[in-house]
Amino acid sequence: MKENTTNLDIPVIDPDEEEKLIEQFEGQRTLEEGTWQHRLIVVIAFLWSAFQIYVVIHPINSVFVRSFHLSFALALAFAMYPMFKSPKTMTTIPWYNFLIAPAAIATALYIVFAYDALNARSGAWEPLDVIMGLAGLFFLLKAARRSLGLALPVIAVVFLMYDYLGPYMPDLIAHKGASINKIVGQMYLTTEGIFGVPLGVSASFVFLFVLFGALLDRAGAGEYFINIAYNLLGKYDGGPAKASVAASGLMGIISGSSIANTVTTGTFTIPLMKRLGFPAHKAGAVEVASSVNGQLMPPIMGAAAFIIAEFLGLSYTEVVKAAFVPAFTSYFALFYIVHLEARKLGIKGEDPSNLQKVYPIFIKGIHFIVPIFYLIYTLLILKESAQSAAFNAIVLMMLIMVTQHPFKAMITKEPLTVDVWLQGFKDIANGMVNGAKNMVPIAIATGVAGIVVGSVTLTGIGLILADVIDQLSNGNIILVLVLTAVVSLILGMGLPTTANYIVMAALTAPVIMQLAADNGYIIPAIAAHMFVFYFGILADDTPPVGMAAYAAAGIAKADPIKTGLQGFMYDIRTAILPFMFFFNNKLLLIESVNVDDPNDPAGWVWITNPLEILGIFAFAVMGMFAFTSAVQGFYLTKVNILERILFLIIIPFAFLPDLMASKLHLGSYLISWAIAAGIYILIYAMQKARISKHGHYVPTKVGFH
Repeated sequence: MKENTTNLDIPVIDPDEEEKLIEQFEGQRTLEEGTWQHRLIVVIAFLWSAFQIYVVIHPINSVFVRSFHLSFALALAFAMYPMFKSPKTMTTIPWYNFLIAPAAIATALYIVFAYDALNARSGAWEPLDVIMGLAGLFFLLKAARRSLGLALPVIAVVFLMYDYLGPYMPDLIAHKGASINKIVGQMYLTTEGIFGVPLGVSASFVFLFVLFGALLDRAGAGEYFINIAYNLLGKYDGGPAKASVAASGLMGIISGSSIANTVTTGTFTIPLMKRLGFPAHKAGAVEVASSVNGQLMPPIMGAAAFIIAEFLGLSYTEVVKAAFVPAFTSYFALFYIVHLEARKLGIKGEDPSNLQKVYPIFIKGIHFIVPIFYLIYTLLILKESAQSAAFNAIVLMMLIMVTQHPFKAMITKEPLTVDVWLQGFKDIANGMVNGAKNMVPIAIATGVAGIVVGSVTLTGIGLILADVIDQLSNGNIILVLVLTAVVSLILGMGLPTTANYIVMAALTAPVIMQLAADNGYIIPAIAAHMFVFYFGILADDTPPVGMAAYAAAGIAKADPIKTGLQGFMYDIRTAILPFMFFFNNKLLLIESVNVDDPNDPAGWVWITNPLEILGIFAFAVMGMFAFTSAVQGFYLTKVNILERILFLIIIPFAFLPDLMASKLHLGSYLISWAIAAGIYILIYAMQKARISKHGHYVPTKVGFH
């Protein structure tokens, strides 16, 4: 353990122990350090990171990059994740993996070695092409089963079977079918399937951002963010829980994994929450909700932001811009939930004497903030490509890591030994290894998700699915959205966020847009894509499979199902956001102009008026707070039935001002906002009057009185 950074007897986990916890919760092998098998994984992971940096400096054929990217991911997947979990396979790599991994790598690299020949005979595949393609599909699905669980490979197999057995399907979903040769060509021998857009984005953009996050965390930024958040917010009601929300949001900026967020911040905040009086399952649930919501936060957005941009033909900056208001609205509401929970449970903050002054902590670690702001500056102001911005931020981060230990030694007047000079290089090496290991599930997931994308193109299932959903919903757009949300949640229970988004974006996002247009709602494509993205994220804490809930429950020593259910209840506020920005595109900072083609990005204009943006954000927060108080049953004090109804009435006026103004003939959306604000003030006055007359509701062992 590192030296404690507060005046409390709470240990701060060091990076090596944090890594072991993440391995445990993600089902990885825990190999003893120093053994040749552990060193083998370290070498492969380091070489993968080095390769990804090299191809930025010296670009090569993008198909080759995808092929090598998948090869490294397959090698690490078979080395890091066991076929079956047993005491022996969890602590050593069985011999058969040393036969499987090279064979899997060979199938991925076949695309490189046979590239010219495959292009020359495109469509007229030789037997060797088909054999290598079938083997490649098999090994990829095996790697996915090990690293991601059964859900994604089962979905991929179902789509492959559907491709082949189309003529034998029920009439509603039947199609002419495809031969084995055609399926293999689509999925493996061209860029329409596995080596398509999702894997391309993983190889070109996502890896660099995940590597940047791993380097930042290894340098000590994770602990720095936790200390800032805790010492800033710890004195308020439910302070450690609020610190958890803030720290997880900051970690979400640099992390693409809700499990990593949970472990990094939860090992510190969950014990503190429990010590102050939060029940174990609620302490874990706060951390789960915070960490899962971290994936909504720009610029990483669970690694999906880059794929959204690529699918829609938008710039990465535009995706971040659209995500801004919903993400921060959701996070503000989570702070509010934690505040209400603390008030209901009567949980006060930490004794200020146990906390340090924030300014010295901030100054001490300000070098961690510099590369983050540099990254954001190069993306949003200089408008560099995501790849270039991430690469430059990585280089800056490495320079900081090399110099921070000697600089600290000079400040504290410690001797500048060889170990001090080398520590930064060791941290860089460890960060590169961790970044590559963190990328394995993402790379494998994007590869397998490419099978679904390829199937949609091959069979036209999107049009078929539109007919099915249209019949089930009877053309009702609300039912269409609800059905899509439920499917996203169900699929997402077993899928990583990125894979869930790719699958749903290929299947249902076009369906939403088509059926919305049929019902008179012309929406921007990004609204439909953000809709499925949000519900995919919510699945990370949805029982019975929400992995982030299992990680938090393990730290809190609580029941994982109970923790997941409570976390989902905290996150239910996020579930209304996609419905709101679907019907009010201004929440995505997009203003509609009359267009016939909703897929045309030129048909929508960005809102740039600062006052209008401020109003949109402020009333979105008000609407979310109203929803939270209605669900939690608490505001200044316990909410009665009338107040709960009034809170629910606020929601459409705050979130959908144009729609309400149109339906109620109010004349202007400003009147809708005025009504929302007026009702909120009325509830405040009602509760203040009741408190003056009867006193606060005071928490007791049996409830409130």
